[in-house]
Amino acid sequence: MSNLRTSRIRLAGAAATAVLATFSLGACSDGTGVKEEGASTTVQPSKNTNPDSDTGASNAGSDSSSTSSTSSTSAGSSGAKTSTNGSGTAAHTPTSKTPAASSAKPVTCEGSNTKTVAAPLNRPLNHMLLTVTNTGSKSCYLYGYPAVRFGEAQAVPPVIEDSQPQAVVTLQPGESGYASVNLSAADGSGTDGHTVKSLSVYFQGRSGSESVGTGAHPSLPAKGVYVDDSLKVTYWQQEMEDAINW
Repeated sequence: MSNLRTSRIRLAGAAATAVLATFSLGACSDGTGVKEEGASTTVQPSKNTNPDSDTGASNAGSDSSSTSSTSSTSAGSSGAKTSTNGSGTAAHTPTSKTPAASSAKPVTCEGSNTKTVAAPLNRPLNHMLLTVTNTGSKSCYLYGYPAVRFGEAQAVPPVIEDSQPQAVVTLQPGESGYASVNLSAADGSGTDGHTVKSLSVYFQGRSGSESVGTGAHPSLPAKGVYVDDSLKVTYWQQEMEDAINW
């Protein structure tokens, strides 16, 4: 009888041991271990988890400063001035404007806006070259041909019609136009020859029927120049070579 009781006690102890072992293995396998019953522990929330905390506001301010700095740098690199209006919107000031081109109209060449020089030529023989230079600030039209008067002459010499250019001579400021004067017949066939020491040059208007503006009074050589009744002039030319060919 005693042996039977002893066997039952051993079997009960072995079963209890097996239950404890199973419980221990289950607790270890899920990683939680054995928890003790007792007073609960309160876990405090970590700091700065609230989006309205000081750190969050500081980060927001830093992002805003960074954006503002980027915008300022971008505007500065474009070369335009940037200001902020009352609504906080950036307002750009335009750069300087290109000045408009001058629209001055050409005028008529005459004594007050030109300089005239008279120079006797060796070739062609018995010829003189008149050079008119635009001394004004506007372009000028050199119409027709020079109306020249040597000494006390009452009439102006005729023009060589074949010398008329295809277009009116136009002088930009600083440019020159030319005409030649046939002073006397090279073969001596002219009459009423005489020496003169003064010269006046008058300019024609668009109509070509009368002189306009003031005349020019270029100087002549001290000994004067010899002229006869074969005296004549060319039309104004844009190039010197075209003037001395007649």
